[in-house]
Amino acid sequence: MKITEVKVYPVVESGRLKAYATMVFDDCFIVRDLKVIEGDNGLFVSMPSRRRKDGFRDIVHPLNADTRKLVEDTIVEEFKKTVVEA
Repeated sequence: MKITEVKVYPVVESGRLKAYATMVFDDCFIVRDLKVIEGDNGLFVSMPSRRRKDGFRDIVHPLNADTRKLVEDTIVEEFKKTVVEA
């Protein structure tokens, strides 16, 4: 599986939420509404989720730490490029 496209959409003046992102895998599978969040230890990526009676539940998410790190590193890197260009 290869990440073939990443788009980041910065959010202006929204507290800890810094951007939304879209990611395409293998030019055939898209994931929308990932969020770039400013946490206490720096930026991290929040997976798309849905509100339920007992809180929030991820709609999609990586099944292992290596994939989560790849997704997060790729999106944060693109976010930093986008912010510098703006």
